[in-house]
Order: sequence, then C-alpha cells, then structure tokens
Amino acid sequence: MSEITEESKARQQELISSAGKVLMQNYLQQPTVMARGSGVELFDVSGARFLDMTAGISVCALGHAHPALQKALSEQSGKLLHTSNLYFIEEQIKAAEAITSASFADRVFFCNSGAEANEAALKLARRYQHVVRESPNRNLIVSTEGSFHGRSIATVAITGQDKYRSGFGPLLDNVAMVPFGDLQAAKEILEAGEACCFIVEPIQAEGGILVPEAGYLSGLRELCDKTDTILIFDEVQTGVGRTGKLWGYEWDGVIPDVMTMAKGLGGGVPIGAIGASEKAALGLGFRQGGAVPHATTFGGNPFACVAASTVLRVIEEEGLVENAQKMGEYIGAHFAALVNKYPDIFEGHRGRGLLRGLVMKEAAAPTYRRCREEGLLVSVAGGFVLRFAPALIVQESHIDEAIEILEKVLRG
Repeated sequence: MSEITEESKARQQELISSAGKVLMQNYLQQPTVMARGSGVELFDVSGARFLDMTAGISVCALGHAHPALQKALSEQSGKLLHTSNLYFIEEQIKAAEAITSASFADRVFFCNSGAEANEAALKLARRYQHVVRESPNRNLIVSTEGSFHGRSIATVAITGQDKYRSGFGPLLDNVAMVPFGDLQAAKEILEAGEACCFIVEPIQAEGGILVPEAGYLSGLRELCDKTDTILIFDEVQTGVGRTGKLWGYEWDGVIPDVMTMAKGLGGGVPIGAIGASEKAALGLGFRQGGAVPHATTFGGNPFACVAASTVLRVIEEEGLVENAQKMGEYIGAHFAALVNKYPDIFEGHRGRGLLRGLVMKEAAAPTYRRCREEGLLVSVAGGFVLRFAPALIVQESHIDEAIEILEKVLRG
C-alpha cells in the first residue's frame, strides 16, 4: 500500500485543479485520481486504497494488472500496434475465431467501443433490408423504453431515456420505442412490416439492472423470425461472462441475428465488436462496384485484438464464468439480507451474475459518494440503483469487505 503524505495529497489536488482548466466539463468525476491497480483494488495518487466493485463500469473483466494480460500486451506492443484494415491482421483473425468458437456468431466485425458496435449493427440491419431483401422502405429501428445503447448521435436516438437525448435534436429519425418486456407492443409494431430491426439488452443495465421475465426474449425471437426482422442483442454490458454465462442470451436459450460487444471484451483496452449469423452478415457484405459498406481505421488493430483473445482465453482457463455465477449468488444473498435489514432504505435487489443492483427508495448518488469516501467503489444505474459489477475474479472476502463498508455508510 502506498503511503499517504501531504505531498501526495497535494499532488492529487494539483491534478484535479489542472483538470478543471483543460478538460471539457462534461463529466462529474469523483475527486480522486487513480494511479494504479491490482486485482480488485485501486490506489489513487495520494496513496489511498479503494475496493473496486465497479471494474471500470463492467470493463476490467480480469481485474487490474492481470499477469496474463500484462504479458500479452507487453509482447504485442513490441511487435505491432497498427496497420489498418487495408491488410489482413493475424491477431484480428484469432480474436474473431475465439468469438465465433464461443458464441452463435459466424462472422465478426471489430470496432472501438460499444456505441460504435451498436451503430454498425444498425447499419447492418438497414442495409440488410435495403440490399439483401430489396425492401428499402423497411428502415424503422425499434428499441425499448429505459434502454441505453451509447452516446453517439445515432445510439442516443435509440436510447430509451430522455435525459440522454435532451439537447441533441433533431436525432436520427424513423426510430420507435416500445416498453421493455411488453411482447404485445413488440408484436404490433413488428407485424406492421416497417421495421428493419429490434435492438434490446438482455438486461437493461444503465436503465436500472432490469431483468426481463422468462419468455420475453424468446418471444421477440419468434416475432422477428415471423416478420424477417433483424434481432440485435446489445451485449455491451451483459457479455463476456458478466451475468454468470459467457453471453447474456444464453440464459434464455435465444440466439439473436446480431450481438454487440465491448466493455469486458478488452479487459480495459478499448475494443468493440459485432457478431452475426451468416445470413445477417450479408448486410455488411461488399458488393462489386460499390463502396466498402462499413469500415473503421482503428478497429481490430493487433493490440486490441490480442487483449480480446487473452481475456476470452483467461476467462475459460480460470473458470471465471462459473466464478461470476457463484459470486453473483453470494452478492445476491447479501443484498437480500440488506433489503430485509434496512426496509426504509431499500425496495429490493435484482440482477444476474456479477451485474447486481440494490434498489434504493431515494436517489443512490449520495450513498455512492459516501461509499467512495469510505474506500468502496460502486456506481449508479437508473438513478435509484446502487450497482455492483466487480471483476470476474472477485472472491467472497472482497464481497464481505464491500458489504461491511456499505453497512457502515448506511448506519452513518
């Protein structure tokens, strides 16, 4: 543990002060500057230690400074970082093989973030209807209320929360929202025959850790099959072992046409991807005489793809999907006890695997801030939900410590 000194505290304050002068003022950062991490611990510039139960917003699947990821990235940085997609990239091919062998996907496209992955999926769906099915009027994108799909201008337009869309209009048009979990509403809009795709999260993460009732996703699958609509699962937060299965769609035994990935896929290195069935992938297929239908300069570069391959390999070798399910149940038991113990504070708890939320009766932000002051890092989802999404390597002792700190905050 680093020693906290007056000098180190002053250094942190200098950095925060500088940030206020040179950075865009779009974030509401907590007043700390992280310097290093190990496993599920983080240390800031002052030397203060934090127990990390948010993993960079579900990103650091292997925790911080995992030896296998360190080694792989160090070796790759000494060989090749970038060439562009003007050429085949060995590491990209291997990462795609890792994804296709571990999922329904037949083909993979790499990009740099979850928002980019969702944008690529929307382009695929519209072009599939225009070019493959020769139905250019089928361009309606259907999303769900309460959803979150990114912050680009297109993904904001399909995000079902007004607070993220406010001030950015006019947005991408021909988008419709239906209530999450409502199959009848989905049936009515899809059977109208104008939709190119239906995009949905297996669990609404930013919307408040909302798990749909059994039968909802399979019902969407049936409707999309019936209407030849592309079904897209946004697995940016639920994928890569987060829910106690490698992919969120596995819980319902439902296979989408397309899934989007990011966050945990790179273990902290920025990467996004879409995986698609052979049929759906035709939506981004090159046609002689036309332009390349979709592309990215940085997407699928050797460095990021080595990270993805390593993360997927380590998850399998270390049994981290199984650990996520086991530790998720352990957190769930603790949450149930807290709900019973503090009925004036909590309404309930929900989630799967290591994507868990405590539903508070008042806004969760003050508790989130007080937890950080006591050395516990959590996050907020949907305004009233205290979100726990630790690294997949988390153990019972870490969870016990986290609950102890949380109870100290609650008592205070």
